[in-house]
Amino acid sequence: QVHVVESGGGLAQAGESLRLSCVASGRIFRVVAMGWYRQAQGKERELVAVFNSGGDTNYADSVKGRFAISRGGASNTVLLQMNNLKPDDTAAYYCSARLAIRNGEPVDAYWGQGTQVTVSS
Repeated sequence: QVHVVESGGGLAQAGESLRLSCVASGRIFRVVAMGWYRQAQGKERELVAVFNSGGDTNYADSVKGRFAISRGGASNTVLLQMNNLKPDDTAAYYCSARLAIRNGEPVDAYWGQGTQVTVSS
């Protein structure tokens, strides 16, 4: 069984910073990619930032230059540093880990429960 757990959401004013953390644990053979998605009320879930096992990163245009995704110190951990937050960043943020649980098994996506980020103007 795989668990994906996010932490670090909360309230911020416009211009402030928050950092999100995510750890994937359990039966994991190989992590292919980890990243962050968000879903604002009434909208579809969208990509925020991801990186793959080769170190390539991809960001949504709306967060480029303000957000930075990185590996955490522990294994299978990903961080999202969010600077210069805007009210439009208000959403539930979800961590996703694409991984295989056994050698030869297909890669599946596992999701956390989400953490709320609310930015006031």
